[in-house]
Amino acid sequence: MAKPLFKQIALIGIGLIGSSLGHVIRERGLAGRVSGFAQTPETREKALALRVVDEVHETAADAVRGADLVILCTPVGAFAAVAAEIGPLLAPGTIVTDVGSVKESVVTQVAPHMPVGVHLIPGHPVAGTEQSGPEAGFAELFQNRWCILTPMDGTDPEQIEKLAAFWRACGSDVEFMKPDHHDLVLAITSHIPHLIAYNIVGTADDLGKVTASEVIKYSAGGFRDFTRIAASDPTMWRDVFIHNKDAVLEMLGRFTEDLTDLQRAIRRGDSDRLFEIFTNTRSIRKRIIDAGQETEAPDFGRHSGGS
Repeated sequence: MAKPLFKQIALIGIGLIGSSLGHVIRERGLAGRVSGFAQTPETREKALALRVVDEVHETAADAVRGADLVILCTPVGAFAAVAAEIGPLLAPGTIVTDVGSVKESVVTQVAPHMPVGVHLIPGHPVAGTEQSGPEAGFAELFQNRWCILTPMDGTDPEQIEKLAAFWRACGSDVEFMKPDHHDLVLAITSHIPHLIAYNIVGTADDLGKVTASEVIKYSAGGFRDFTRIAASDPTMWRDVFIHNKDAVLEMLGRFTEDLTDLQRAIRRGDSDRLFEIFTNTRSIRKRIIDAGQETEAPDFGRHSGGS
């Protein structure tokens, strides 16, 4: 068996992503030992029962003792407090990364608490499901998915490559971006779609002229697709929108302009304009399939997807 990439990996948060990491680390022998932190006794008990960690702690500080890779898997809004807690316990040479879908906020919240000699390399595995909790995790979650790393200027290239090798060993393809560029890209590919899904499902819930039974009965017409996204972890997504508000608002403004264009075309009966818009969007869907990021099957209940 190949030598593990890390002596000890600490998972700070053991939800969907944290537990999936625990599974794949154990299955592929990526660490000598995995420690974990979870706030509730129930989650700690489940994490041990599922064998996603070798040991689990009541505090993040205890979980990081002896770790040479620390992965922040809590909601982004908790990062500053966690970083302040674990900073004094981190040994020189330790890599600290995360799995959040915003990156500039990670730098702002975490970097001030990192001691000299510790390597902060923000990361984002673009993988997830609408499920949450330790029992939702599975080792294949990251297979053939992208993991985006956003190292800051001056970060040791050897440490960046070591973390990239870890994600490749988890099954991911690795891409590098600047934190602000990452946040803009994810605003349009993930955050705005989630915002639209939450909004349209809420609109349907408030629509008195359409009964709840009719919404459920005819959901295969497209509404079902939105409900899968809108079922995602509300705490995580609340934090995403708060911590990536500038990029989200910019993309939301562009979306609103395009929506106005659609309204105008429908009101005027402009069939040529509608056909042009729909033809363009159809070609984008084909390019996503051709890139291997989706299948042709409309399986919106699948167990893997972006976040």
